Amino acid sequence: MNKKIVITGGTRGLGAAIAEKFTREGFDVAVCARSENDLLALNNKLTGLRVHEHQKILTVVCDISNKAQLKAFAADIQHAFGAVDILVNNGGVFLPGQIYLEEDGLLEQLIETNLYSAYRLSRSLLPDMIKKNSGHIFNMCSVAGIKAYPNGGSYSISKFAMLGLSKALREELKDFSIKVTTLLPGATLTDSWKGTELPESRFMKSEDVAQLIWDIYKLSANTVVEEVVLRPMLGDI
Repeated sequence: MNKKIVITGGTRGLGAAIAEKFTREGFDVAVCARSENDLLALNNKLTGLRVHEHQKILTVVCDISNKAQLKAFAADIQHAFGAVDILVNNGGVFLPGQIYLEEDGLLEQLIETNLYSAYRLSRSLLPDMIKKNSGHIFNMCSVAGIKAYPNGGSYSISKFAMLGLSKALREELKDFSIKVTTLLPGATLTDSWKGTELPESRFMKSEDVAQLIWDIYKLSANTVVEEVVLRPMLGDI
């Protein structure tokens, strides 16, 4: 039986790189995103990357900030996959701002998308992980979750909270042999940096983050990587 991975925000950047890596490793892959066209393109690509015809590729339109849609996505996963082996809470949004200047409601929007989505989907999928006494949750945080910076505003608040969620899950789930890993990447060349005049060499590669997740997952059951900070070679931008 194939191993199974779920990735939120999986059609571009880090999410797409993770989906491609685990498809090549023979996993059944479930991905959600808001764009139906992007999901169709990803589905076609992942189908072409499968190592055998029995691999399942599930792509679902879902706005992860919408509680009802996220609940429906969880139900689709449970129907198609049952218990999953890996959950990557990757979906999120970056909106710059300063707390005293940003538009009213921005904090709520970022908390719903960057924090509550991970909280809700984890809660939906964890009962089956607990029943089988295994699993691995990867929470995609950010260096903005450990170091405030100018124009970080509510985005930074949401990522600090995401780190807190990971720490709480780690303590709660260790007795069920479920690992929790927080990834805190710096600038990676994704759509968040679309239009930048900086050279590609100034950014990390999405494929490197995907490879790291694979390497962490492959460690023995005796070891858990709790937190990893990744930065471009020349440091933060």
